[in-house]
Amino acid sequence: MQVILLERVDNLGQLGEVVNVKPGFARNFLLPRKKALRASKDNLAYFETKRAELEALNQKRREEAMGISGKLEGFKLVLVRQAGEGGQLYGSVTARDIADGLNEKKHKVDRSQVVLHNPIKALGVYPVAIHLYGDVKQTVEITVARSTEEADLKAAQAASMLERGEDAAKFIEREVAEGRAEAPATAA
Repeated sequence: MQVILLERVDNLGQLGEVVNVKPGFARNFLLPRKKALRASKDNLAYFETKRAELEALNQKRREEAMGISGKLEGFKLVLVRQAGEGGQLYGSVTARDIADGLNEKKHKVDRSQVVLHNPIKALGVYPVAIHLYGDVKQTVEITVARSTEEADLKAAQAASMLERGEDAAKFIEREVAEGRAEAPATAA
């Protein structure tokens, strides 16, 4: 199926391009979200009359996303969750939790913009990508801990590990040897 893109879509094309996509992708994603129009003579003519307006709207959205991206640069979010002795969470941290946490800190982020392939199910520090608009992306560091004090401690440990250039595996080995952490479970 051929569609006319009304905004830049990752791995697909730029505003105004006519591209071939699978019918399900167009029907279930591009068309309902107003990211594309079916390619026809009438729609091409309509697009050409609205091109300047669409370009201005896309530029405005991109500038807003760039502003949010600038505020998110280097941002670290701490999420406090209950966990067992081994560091396994009693629930999980999802894209919705991360978006809610960012919104509480006055960063306007929708949960659909948070790219989290699998929910976070253990304590730790995780880099999470935020796709704000088209090609505007930012990475946020998410620390999942039992308390804010524990989160501060984990951040300090990670910083000292990076300062020394220490390998993460060696760090974990040392923590286990000194009795401050449990050995990670191995996959059978």
